[in-house]
Amino acid sequence: MFDEKRATRRGLAFGAAGLFALSACGTGDAAAEERVTVPEDAEVEQLRVEVLDTFDHDPGSFTQGLEVAEHPEFGTVFYESAGLYGESDARIVDPGTGEVLASQDLPADLFAEGLTLTDTDLWQITWQEGAALRRDPVTLDVVETVAYEGEGWGICSLDQFTAPKVAEAGTQLIMSDGSSTLTFRDPVTFAPNGTVEVTLDGEPVSQINELECVGGQVWANLWLTDQIVRIDPATGEVGAVVDAAGLLSAEDSPGADVLNGIAAGPDEGTFYVTGKHWPKLFLVRFVP
Repeated sequence: MFDEKRATRRGLAFGAAGLFALSACGTGDAAAEERVTVPEDAEVEQLRVEVLDTFDHDPGSFTQGLEVAEHPEFGTVFYESAGLYGESDARIVDPGTGEVLASQDLPADLFAEGLTLTDTDLWQITWQEGAALRRDPVTLDVVETVAYEGEGWGICSLDQFTAPKVAEAGTQLIMSDGSSTLTFRDPVTFAPNGTVEVTLDGEPVSQINELECVGGQVWANLWLTDQIVRIDPATGEVGAVVDAAGLLSAEDSPGADVLNGIAAGPDEGTFYVTGKHWPKLFLVRFVP
């Protein structure tokens, strides 16, 4: 599926005919072009996905961010950010059925990207509009809108983090912008606190998209690919690359876009993963 982000980033190099050809090729060719390769002598784990369970997911959701948390009314829920201009929202989803329990639309001129939870807030970022929405996690109401520079892709919250590249110790929001740079931000003010460059065997890794902070590490979808990487936020070094290809069956694949959406699962080492316009969501483990 040919999304607006892909059109903007890749379409500048093509005329109308080129854009049509790119959209017709689907996500498979683009994903093959963007995949990272682990050198044979690199000390990087190469992992695959073991599926533990499968759930229904709203195929209408252009998934940008995914979190699991407890809600005072609904119990255990997914918080999900869905993108596209005129279709973006923040939603609360029943994990077992995929039913949308509550949602709040964004204005039509905002393209929603990732979201993350802190102890008190739900932060949702936007793609090119430089607007971070601080929401009430119970009602999803927007409490405050904070401006930032650059693009917003993914975001996660890392507890009690200390590193030389960060100005302040403590809980940090970590945000991606599609480049090889991750930006640390204050969880209350959203002010930037520092950056780190993501590398694999010394080479920069870009297209970093949706993020999940767990166990002191950052797990990240690489946009346009079926890969997920594990990043040490203190150094930016990639310590593992996950090949998540083949999750969707042939029956479920038509109309589905790229892998995107990762959240820590109920047990240590488990994760929920899905994708843009995917009809399924999976509980998985990453294994050698």
